[in-house]
Amino acid sequence: MASVFLYHVVGDLTVAKPELMKFVETKTVESTIRAIRDSTESGIPVWRWRSIKAIGVENAEMRQQRFLGILNTLDIVGFLARESCLQDHEKALKTPVSEIVVPNNSLLREVDPATRLIDALEMMKQGVKRLLVPKSVQWKGMSKKFSILYNGKWLKNINAGNQVNGIPSSSQPSSSAPIRKFCCLSREDVIRFLIGCLGALAPIPLSPISSLGAINQDYSIVEASVPAVEAIRNLPHDPSAIAVVEPTPDGEYRIIGEISACKLWRCDYISAAFALFNLSAGQFVMGVDDNAANRSDPEDEVNSAAGNDTFASNGVSSTKAKRFSSRSIGFMGSSLGPNRGSHRTVYRGRSAPLTCKVTSSLAAVMAQMLSHRATHVWVTGQDDDDVLVGVVGYADILHAVTRQPLSISFPT
Repeated sequence: MASVFLYHVVGDLTVAKPELMKFVETKTVESTIRAIRDSTESGIPVWRWRSIKAIGVENAEMRQQRFLGILNTLDIVGFLARESCLQDHEKALKTPVSEIVVPNNSLLREVDPATRLIDALEMMKQGVKRLLVPKSVQWKGMSKKFSILYNGKWLKNINAGNQVNGIPSSSQPSSSAPIRKFCCLSREDVIRFLIGCLGALAPIPLSPISSLGAINQDYSIVEASVPAVEAIRNLPHDPSAIAVVEPTPDGEYRIIGEISACKLWRCDYISAAFALFNLSAGQFVMGVDDNAANRSDPEDEVNSAAGNDTFASNGVSSTKAKRFSSRSIGFMGSSLGPNRGSHRTVYRGRSAPLTCKVTSSLAAVMAQMLSHRATHVWVTGQDDDDVLVGVVGYADILHAVTRQPLSISFPT
């Protein structure tokens, strides 16, 4: 076990983290679109409204019960792609998020700042996506020495405390005074911290992902000819992504794109929903572009979503028909080329899937995910860049970095 997991605690990762602003279930879809831009992993935690009848200070158990679930961008686009929402998208934007989010309060766990990093990783490996950490003015982060001393003191009381799934319960704050301010740590925050400690994790970071068992073969696919809306009928939870593929004569699948929460992050949600409802999966991810359309500014996505235009869908009349464009949902590359207005073109740009090879190192995959703010990387074969063999997500990386570096083979 790498010493970095034992010498560091969760509090080390909370330095400079902003205070959590709870997003309650009564907020509208339109409010969610604004708030989700600043979220991590393309999702936002949703909380039940605290009753005014609640008496006394809210404890950890009460906060855990009040946590509802995590709403991501794919959930929002999938909801807006319903026929009823396309007919009246202004009404859809006023829908409370309580009608969309899938209840699952096991996705978040409140922990003490003195919780060891290894214990936090174990929680995330078991399905926790967010850690709720108390903040206080006294907490300034830990030096390595203080981390050991503080954590040693905390470890003495493990047997006396409650345990959940073999993991020490950290619901009690390190101070007896009530703490009302919190910050939220995501798996992206943990990976970002770990990539700064690659030397301490050697030789695991330089090992190929295939030898670490980091390639997950349990992933979702949809053929390019299938209607895009069918791809999101049963959304995968981790990662929240569906690979769009084309079958090969050899019985394999060639990846051409993906429909995922991170690809739809900061998009024009109404345009994306319209395209999802009307196009095939292949057309959706390739971004069939109308060169006459204006390029959408990501800063205007909410204004576009809250505009007065209505859609024409399946014969439904509209005051102004909105035509799908890869520009409008953010699938365009940075340059348009010299022949911008001459003909219709198919662009991939940002819609191209993020891929690596089975021989790629774990450090390279981690860097890919962080630089693209992605929750996963698709894995292709060693000899063919497009033949899909698996996916690597946050959970797979956490399993890989915590394994014992035994019998790890390097490519020759």
